[in-house]
This record gives sequence, structure tokens and C-alpha cells, in this order.
Amino acid sequence: MATIKPFCALRPKPELAARICELPYDVMSSAEAREIAAGNSLSFLHVSKPEIDLPADIDVYAPDVYAKGRENFARLQAESALAVDARPSFYLYRQIMGQHSQTGIVAVASCEEYLNNIIKKHELTRPDKEDDRVRHMESLDAQTGPVFLTYRAQPELDELVRAKSSSHAEIDFTAPDGVRHTSWSITSPADLRFIEQAFARIPALYIADGHHRSAAAARVYQSRRGAGSSGFFLSVIFPHNQMQILPYNRVLKDLNGQSAAQLLERLEVIFVFQKPGSPQPRRKHELGFYLDRQWYTLSFRPKFAATTGPIERLDVTLLQKYVLAPLFGVDDPRTSERIQFVGGIRGAAELEKLVDSGGCACAFSLFPTSIDDLITIADAGGIMPPKSTWFEPKLRDAMFCHLI
Repeated sequence: MATIKPFCALRPKPELAARICELPYDVMSSAEAREIAAGNSLSFLHVSKPEIDLPADIDVYAPDVYAKGRENFARLQAESALAVDARPSFYLYRQIMGQHSQTGIVAVASCEEYLNNIIKKHELTRPDKEDDRVRHMESLDAQTGPVFLTYRAQPELDELVRAKSSSHAEIDFTAPDGVRHTSWSITSPADLRFIEQAFARIPALYIADGHHRSAAAARVYQSRRGAGSSGFFLSVIFPHNQMQILPYNRVLKDLNGQSAAQLLERLEVIFVFQKPGSPQPRRKHELGFYLDRQWYTLSFRPKFAATTGPIERLDVTLLQKYVLAPLFGVDDPRTSERIQFVGGIRGAAELEKLVDSGGCACAFSLFPTSIDDLITIADAGGIMPPKSTWFEPKLRDAMFCHLI
């Protein structure tokens, strides 16, 4: 069973939400955050990336950074830009990005169930990034960035979400990137009970995005057990059939001592080539490849794609096994400095720019990993290769905060 609870969210004043709510801390650099928040004292980046209010050369993990975040978080509350709701609620959070729409239930999920793998993972975490989120949560006594969870869609929950989201919204704004963010509160005891009981019948939840946030929340819970921790972490939970996964593309810094002709010859052993090709693969086991201002469409030859394991048949796995390691010498993509990962939201133009500028040698554009593959792998206790998925749209920080 999945245990979720209503909570008293700390939320932005509706008329200020567009100025307060920001993209997550980990999708931008400190320099980009400074530029975005310039002239806007309400920007939540002053809390999520507080180094922007300190000298540019400061270590982002320095104690002064976390202290500044706490100060800025307290200021937003003192100014009533953020306020705590009077009674526990579930919330609905809708995002519309172009033709794509997704509506999730905002709740707090169980740290115990995370630790017991009822909330399932599919990625490894890095200790340094976990440590950063632990220190951020402990400094604020709050979780300000939600974990992005999914579950296998349930008709009874779909119907309730449709009904509740047809009413007047409490917060509704369109961010500078064109994504619309809308929220509603669910407060009636009967509805709260219905949602809790519906999730109690769901065998598992799955982390889509936010492995470091959830791991950090569990660590804070363990360290505070019986001493000021709620035992729950901030989540937005979407049905699996509303999830939008974009590819996580690969850019190589050099050709590993090969000429372009030699590389193409070696690639033709692994792939069927189409030239000119497309930067947008149309199906699984098809890739786009960019070299010398030319796109190729590459399709894995059957003998390379003939595998049944859910992890082994992922395109990111096949690419790593048959191309990146043997041809480019990228044995460990987590640590290699010869590879760069580019989220699909940036499009093919970003790949072309990186290569055409001379800073990189070539790029691979992938077909997105499916949500069914993610769930299958997580159910089997498997770990996906690094940078396998890029979920869009991103959840905005400060739409909802959870005080712990």
C-alpha cells in the first residue's frame, strides 16, 4: 500500500506566485540563477540557490550559503509572500506545456515507505548531492522542492481529479518558458479520506524525478526520528499515462583519436545508416547522429538489439555498451569528462551548436525512454543507466512547501 497524507502547505500569495515560483535548483547554473532573479527580491531562487546573494566565487556548499537561504526563506514568510494554510489539505497541480497537460495530487509521502522500497527508485544518487539537500532541508526546516512521483493510473482517482479541477483555481499563471501552472485545494474530510484510501490500494509509487530530494528527506527523518520530523516528504504524484519523458542526449568532446571516416566505418558495423538523416528518432532503437554538420539516422542492427532484459534493451544501455565505451573510450559515463549530457528540452539546435562551435566533436540524439520501461525496471529492483530520462515540464519550486 502507498501511504500519503494531506498537509498544511506553505504557499505563495496567489497574486505573487508568478514572481515567486521558479524552476528547480538543479536545472540551472548559479550564473543563470543570478540572471533570472535579477531585480526580483521575491524570486524563490534566493532560497533554492542562495549563493546568488553572495560573492560570485563562494563555494556553493559553504555554511554561509545555507544560512543565507534560511534568512531569505524567513523574509518571504515575514513579508507574507508565503503563508501556511490553516488546515491540512491535498492539492491538485496542473501543468500545461504546449499540447501536453498533466495534473498531479500534491501530498506528503512516507519516508518509511521510501526506505522499505514501496516508493521505488530507478537511479543511483551521489553522496555530495544528497548531502547538499540534507543541509538545505535542515537549514530551512522545510522541503521546498517536491519529489516527482508516479503511479499506475486509477479511474477512480482520475474522476475525482477531473471533478475538482473543474472549479475555480486558486493559483494560475504562465511562466516565462510558456508553461502554465494551476493549483486547487481539496479540503473536505470525505475527499481527503477517499484519496488516502485510494492510494492505500496502490501497491507502489515510483520516483520519476527527485531521487536526491527523497533520499535526503529520508536521511533527515532518520536523524530526527522522534525529534521534530514529520516522517513524510513533499511530493506531486501523477498518473503514469500523463507523464511526458523527453530524451537525454549525449555529446562527445572528441572522436577518441579516430578520423570522422574511421568512426563512420566502425559505426556502420553496429547501425544501418540513413543519410541525410533526422535529429528526431521516430522509434526505439533508432538514433540521430550529428557529425561535421550532417545528421544521420542510425538504427541498431538486429543482432545488437536482440536482448530481453529490461535494462539491457534500453537505447541508452545499447549506446553505452556498443558505442560509447568501445569507440569513444567512455567507460564510466558518471565520471568521464569526455561526455556531456543534454536534456531533450533544449532540442536538436543545442546539439548542433555544441558541435558546430568546435567545443564538441559529435552528438547522439535518442528516442525517449518509456514510462513502462521505467516502471518495469523499478519493479524488478533495477537501476537505469545515468541520464536515462528527462521529465517535462518541471515542477516549480515554491508552489508548495512542506514545513518539517
